[in-house]
Amino acid sequence: MPDAALRLFCFAHAGGGPSAFRGWHGAFGTGVDVRPVLLPGREARLREPPVLRMDELLGPLCAGLLPLLDRPFAFFGHSLGAVVAYETARELALCGGPRPEHLLVSARRAPHLPSRQAPVHRLGEGEFLRVVAEMGGTPADVIAQPGLLRAFLPGLRADFELNETYVPRARGVLDCPVSAFAGDRDPQVAPDEMAAWRDTTRGPFRLRVLPGGHFYLREDPAALTALIRPVLTAARP
Repeated sequence: MPDAALRLFCFAHAGGGPSAFRGWHGAFGTGVDVRPVLLPGREARLREPPVLRMDELLGPLCAGLLPLLDRPFAFFGHSLGAVVAYETARELALCGGPRPEHLLVSARRAPHLPSRQAPVHRLGEGEFLRVVAEMGGTPADVIAQPGLLRAFLPGLRADFELNETYVPRARGVLDCPVSAFAGDRDPQVAPDEMAAWRDTTRGPFRLRVLPGGHFYLREDPAALTALIRPVLTAARP
């Protein structure tokens, strides 16, 4: 959508990529250009080495985004993608670059809160896959096919390491509005942990809780996009 008034950059969960947002194109009308972000080690970039530390990710990521930040934009991130979106917004501000009109975060505790779960990225393959399968983010056909699994597993484990070793850098809070979304049956994050995102910005904050688990957005994608639509409309010039 070359004439769209606003771009929405979408950051996926651990192991996820643009396919996680396949149904979002056109969901917000012609005024919003949906741009899923593809990180190294995922989908079409599967052969590239995945990034294990947030500090190593941000420079190349911001450099890749800058040519597309020629109009108002917003960030949406789910799970791991929430903190990647958040740190990308902060990195852009630190470098004097353009800033998002809105940050939308989903299914990931606020960055300054400690995790309630033990780290899993160092687990043996069998136990690691059991934990991942319980979360529901990895397609069953991938787990069931050894060939696909061997290709998919290193990037997925790397994403868990990226998430579990992440510590937010001590610097200023954002100025843009922040909207947080959570599933009411998500075992990974409680609504009060999502509510703590209010501390990441000087701007307005709102939390919305939807029916579902950690991947509530797959269970009823229309419910989430319906809530996001007016947020993006308000962010457009």
